[in-house]
Amino acid sequence: MITKKLYRRIALILSFTVLMNFLLPFNGMADSRVGCKTVIFSDSTKVKRLFGKGVHNRVLPASTTKVMTALLVLEHLPLDKYITVTSRATKVQPTKLYLKPGEKYRVRDLLFAILLKSANDASIVLAEAVSGSEQKFVALMNKKAKQIGAKHTKFANSNGLPSRAKQYTTAYDMYLIFRKALKHKFFRDTIKLRYKKIYSRSGREIALKSHNKILFKDWRRKIYGKTGYTRAAQACFVGTMQKGDSTLIIAVFGCSKRWETIKHVVSKYGGIRL
Repeated sequence: MITKKLYRRIALILSFTVLMNFLLPFNGMADSRVGCKTVIFSDSTKVKRLFGKGVHNRVLPASTTKVMTALLVLEHLPLDKYITVTSRATKVQPTKLYLKPGEKYRVRDLLFAILLKSANDASIVLAEAVSGSEQKFVALMNKKAKQIGAKHTKFANSNGLPSRAKQYTTAYDMYLIFRKALKHKFFRDTIKLRYKKIYSRSGREIALKSHNKILFKDWRRKIYGKTGYTRAAQACFVGTMQKGDSTLIIAVFGCSKRWETIKHVVSKYGGIRL
């Protein structure tokens, strides 16, 4: 015969088990197929988080930094304005376009370059065009991050390359930054491109190919966004897709299995067959 005391204990254990089964997958602690240090997957339309793992943990942003760079450029420069390549911009580490000092490119073409090819030299040219120097542009980036609500983000440059100065973000903060960038039609259209050709004012042609491998996979649905990678940061990505009337955003950082994790999380927690 079960006593009232024993019954209460059993009920408590069962309640705790049910609660943990709900919480652990949501927090990413019990999902062995998540091969990234931090993940956020949210319905930004309904403001509902579908999955999270370490969403407020500090991570290196790598080239997802360029989402903020693009956002500020779109807010400050006309797309058809020609801007000049400086000598300083050409000395940055790859990935880059190998731009030449004195060349002139339209703002829109250099935005294509940073969002598709992740060109570090193009990022600096754009930053200098907005603020006069990359250092001043970084100050603008950090100010904008705070305005958006990305309070745990600090940028050190316009491209996300390793630096002596501290730089960091969180999956949640990058979700906020990316959500803001999506308000710009040019940004939304650009991240959907697989290829693009751009031209200098003098006619030099540069072919671009997106670093987003999802666009080249045989998935049923595509996720459009910005990649990043450095040895320290590992692989990362922030991107978006539609589900009915909802805009879904996923951000992953510190990944050993970036694409596999994205496919698993979106399929399992978003109910979307990829």
